[in-house]
Amino acid sequence: MAENKAPVANKRLITALEIILIILVFYGAYQYASAELAQIKTFIIHSGPIGVVLSMLLIGALGATPIPSEPFTILLSTVYGPFWAMVSTSIGTLLGALVEYFISSRIGHAANFEAWKQRLPFGLGKAAVDSPAFLIGARVVPGYGSKFVSLVSGFYKVPLLRYTWTTFIATLAGAAITAYGGYQIIHLMTHVL
Repeated sequence: MAENKAPVANKRLITALEIILIILVFYGAYQYASAELAQIKTFIIHSGPIGVVLSMLLIGALGATPIPSEPFTILLSTVYGPFWAMVSTSIGTLLGALVEYFISSRIGHAANFEAWKQRLPFGLGKAAVDSPAFLIGARVVPGYGSKFVSLVSGFYKVPLLRYTWTTFIATLAGAAITAYGGYQIIHLMTHVL
């Protein structure tokens, strides 16, 4: 009987270590980014195309945390223009969502997702978790929608391809609104003030 428990214990230990490692990497990236924001902006401005890639990674790190990436998206729209800010944010957010999916596929049993799901507005709580309507619609619910969808999707093992394309559609729309809207607001403020 003890022999069967050893592989389960090892699997749990490995899962816990993977999660701790992911959290530490993202926490370190966030601490570095917030302490060095002015230098990061200068670096991004002068780095050309590599700055877009680094921006994607930074937004991915922010996307897997409760820290909003919208201010950084607006900063990117002033540096690269709204189109590249939208692209960077969409891909970066998708990377962060994939990390959330991975984590919840490992620890999802610890949360009560059914209770959360039933509180979703517009009848989304009645939709199947793996349906595109749920995966896109619930993601745009303000407050906890995107994190909730990522966690639930990993827990219920939504097919990765379906999760990825629906996540990309929703994040592309949000990134477009933030990048183009933020760019216009900054542009307006610089001309009015």
